[in-house]
Parts: sequence; C-alpha cells; structure tokens
Amino acid sequence: MNLDFIPLLFAGDINVYSMARAFHEEYGVTPVVYGKYASGPCVGSQILDYRPVQEADQQDTFLRLVQEFASENSYSKILLIGCGDSYVQLISANKKAFPENVIAPYIDIDLMNRLIHKEHFYELCEASGVDYPSTFVHRKELGHDFYLPFEPPFIVKPSNGILYWQHPFAGQDKVFKCSNMEKLHEILDRIYLSGYDDSVIIQDFIPGDDTYMRVLTNYSDKEGKVRLMCLGHVLLEEHTPHGIGNHAVIITESNRAVEKQFKKFLEDMTYVGFSNFDIKYDQRDGKYKVFEINTRQGRSNYYVTNAGENLARYLVEDLICQRELPLKIVDKKSLWMVVPIGVALTYIKSPVYQKEMKLLIREGKMVNPLFYKEDFTLARWIRLRKSMLGHYYKYKKYLGK
Repeated sequence: MNLDFIPLLFAGDINVYSMARAFHEEYGVTPVVYGKYASGPCVGSQILDYRPVQEADQQDTFLRLVQEFASENSYSKILLIGCGDSYVQLISANKKAFPENVIAPYIDIDLMNRLIHKEHFYELCEASGVDYPSTFVHRKELGHDFYLPFEPPFIVKPSNGILYWQHPFAGQDKVFKCSNMEKLHEILDRIYLSGYDDSVIIQDFIPGDDTYMRVLTNYSDKEGKVRLMCLGHVLLEEHTPHGIGNHAVIITESNRAVEKQFKKFLEDMTYVGFSNFDIKYDQRDGKYKVFEINTRQGRSNYYVTNAGENLARYLVEDLICQRELPLKIVDKKSLWMVVPIGVALTYIKSPVYQKEMKLLIREGKMVNPLFYKEDFTLARWIRLRKSMLGHYYKYKKYLGK
C-alpha cells in the first residue's frame, strides 16, 4: 500500500499544532503548515515545517499556495486540512480548482455555509430533532421593536461569525451576556453600527458553569458515514474576551443518547470530514443543547487522540489507504488541558472532578498537546512555560481569586 502523502495544514494555533502532532506520532511525517504570522505554537517546532504568509487566508494567495505546493510535490498525495474557519471555507469553495493530487475531505460550500451560519444551523437542528436553546433571530430592520419569548439573561452572538470579525468595534466579544433589555439593545446597536448587516442570534441563557459544557468531535468518511465519535466533558473554559468559550480542560466521557442524536444529524445530510459541536447540559429539563457546529476538528482536538483514537489515522485510513472504517465511540477516560495543573485545580471547584483529574494525572492519562517530547528545544520549552504561567494572571483577572 502506497502511503506517499504529505499533510498540508493551514493555520498557526493549537488546533494545527495538535493535528501536526497526531500525524507525527502516527506516521513520523513532518506536515507543512501555512499560517499568517511568525507567532504561536508552530513557530520553532521541529515536527512541522511552518511557513508564515500574511495573506494566507486570502482567496488568491491561498489558492496559489495550494496549487504551487501540489505542483512541486506532484508525485505525492496532498492531504489538505484546514484548522480555522476561514481556511475550511476556502478549501470547500476551491475544491474544483485544486490539482488532482490534492485530497480535501470537506463538504460542498453551499452546505458548509448553511451549517456555519447559526440561523440556518438551528433550522437544520429543528428539522432533525436536535435540541438547541430557545432562540430569537434578530435583524437590523427590527431595531428595538421586538418581543422575546424568554426572560433575561440573554446570550447574544452573530449568525455569521466570519463577517462579524470583519467589522471590528470597541468591546467586540465573541459572545455577549445581557442581564436586561437595555443592555441587549445597546449590544445590538453596537454590532450593527460596525457595519455588520447579517442576522444576530439572541438566546435563552442556560444556567450552569463551565462544567455543564460538552464538546463532541466526529469523523465522517468519504461516503458520509460517521466512523468516530468522542464526547468531551468540559471542566474549564477560557474567560478572556476573545477567548471566551475556548476549552481549557476536558475529560472524555460517553453518552449514547447524545451520540445517537448527532450521528443521525450528520448522516442525514451525508456530511463528510471532521465535525465538532459545542453543547451545554440544561439542568432545567435534562436536555443537552447544541450551540454551534465547527465544520472541522476543534482547537481542542487532541483530547480525542489522547484517548487512543489518533485523528490523523482516520484521515489516512479512509482517504489514502481506502479502507472501510468501523464505527468507534470513544469511552476511554483521558484528561486534556492547556492550562497549568494549578490553574485547573484552583478554578474547577467540584471535589468529584478534582478527584477524577488527580487520578488521571497519577495514571499518566493527562496531556497538554503543546508539550511533546519529540519536539523539545530549550528555547521552545521556556517560551511555552512562560505562556503557561500567563494563565494564572488571566484567570485571576477574569474570574478572581
């Protein structure tokens, strides 16, 4: 079996580093990575070939980079993987323009645009029977003249995240929490005044701290059949304005009812490639309610690889080796974190979760994907340790203590 392939990854954050590590661990290959800036965890790495190009996420530059790389390596199969929303969209939109040796495991752009647009995503959830929070779709022309069928506090977020970040404004956050209608009106005004003109999602706030969150990562093969599902129980998230909602600590778990619901959702639309769902448990009615889908693996994707199911292996077995994969629902316990253990133990209050974390740490089942023994240099180690120490300051600033 010819395994002559080169992973070509786009982005420069922990997501792309985690995927590169998975490829390196499983196959000993060195992925080529294009990102925008000479910063982040990929810089100085020995397990990947990082090439910063500031315009890498622009249509013309992106397509040129892929076409040139594929031409220079015409005798190899190029496994093209996006590790950020803009890159995933570019891959999907340009699939027909790629050389024949490029393999791009992504859905068509029309379906992708429906899924990543939150208003349309919730329509698909409604049709499939997937639970999601009570939602009101606001449009600019409504102004302040609307009624909400649920009480505050409210969660406010753009339907179109990519367009939203193209219109920056002071105090721009990924998600807003509003305690009353006056605050809600203020946030809506600021969003629309920035130039953003798509719809805005207003949702019922689901009570509960970070430990009520879940993340579900899946792989669907080239025929649209789900072959991997791994549910993660989020114990701690980031709380900086731009990082809010990013996972910081995850323990794997399994919930067959949740997994069954999302397997049907994905297979009904013949979804292909990685998918990643953000979910929250609603203690008021006992339901797990989805917030959004990422049409890619999430930035916390190494929690799956650490649980024994290397994500790179699924891509290679399916797309390079052309093997039929069995369905694997992960139930192996593992602990993933990208903050110091001290931060996790300080801000995750539950004695039950603390006990479980300490046990997994003692058993050697904890990983921070950025610290990889095969990628050790003193300069890299010092830079990563400094970054880790910075989390003590960030959590104290935004959560206190």
